[in-house]
Amino acid sequence: MTAEATVSMRTEKPRLLDFFESNHHLKLVLSLTVIFLLILETLIYLTAASQAGQRTRLIITNTEGQKIYETTGSTLSSYEKMVFESTFGPLDRYRMHLQSEERPFPFRAWLSAAVGVPVGLILIIAFAIKAFLNLLYGDPDHPPERTSQAMPHEGRFASAFEIFKGISVFHVGVLVVLSVVLFWMVPNLLGDFGRVAWAFLREYKILVFGGALFLAGLLIWIIYLRYRLSKQVLQNQVEIEKLRLEYHRTSEDRPLELLAATQTEPRSDA
Repeated sequence: MTAEATVSMRTEKPRLLDFFESNHHLKLVLSLTVIFLLILETLIYLTAASQAGQRTRLIITNTEGQKIYETTGSTLSSYEKMVFESTFGPLDRYRMHLQSEERPFPFRAWLSAAVGVPVGLILIIAFAIKAFLNLLYGDPDHPPERTSQAMPHEGRFASAFEIFKGISVFHVGVLVVLSVVLFWMVPNLLGDFGRVAWAFLREYKILVFGGALFLAGLLIWIIYLRYRLSKQVLQNQVEIEKLRLEYHRTSEDRPLELLAATQTEPRSDA
């Protein structure tokens, strides 16, 4: 009995909870994790905040107003000035303009990174630990499925409970990451599509107007054809109804005519 217990203990797959419970420095590990997450969230916020505020660009144009060179900042560095003069000539022959813009705080990018990055790191670490345990100790033995005979009125609640029971933290984490990515990408995609569509409308007004007129004419023609078809169908139904009534009227008069004809025929003597 003792040997079997020893073998079962050796072959039993350890869990991450057992590792933390057996560790004497659990509070230290949790404290370091919390500090790491706080530092990560602070870096994400500082990175997002650095993208907001007033931005100044230096634009250099020629005498005709064409843009020749553009750089960030209010002045040219010595290296940039040397590169510009070696490429375009002396700087005194050009005009310099400062253009400033106020950028708002990137709330969507900050929220997406603040939620998605920690959750993604936790999922990656958990997946790596789970893969390591599976490679080291093999796949866990799945318990036999229970054949529970639920009452008819409890079937719906039992099925819902089984669905929620099958959801793990990995499913929730993946859904959170996908939601964050969609929350960050979909508005940008819609904004880019709107800008491209507006630029196309301004560039090709005649083509867009002609296409709209063609589609409108095609739609009106289809509506007219459907109207003509519906009108013809109604007329056919009216004609069919008239023929049906005429048929019933003639079929009702025919037995009376046959009866009158039989009564007027002379009877032959036997």
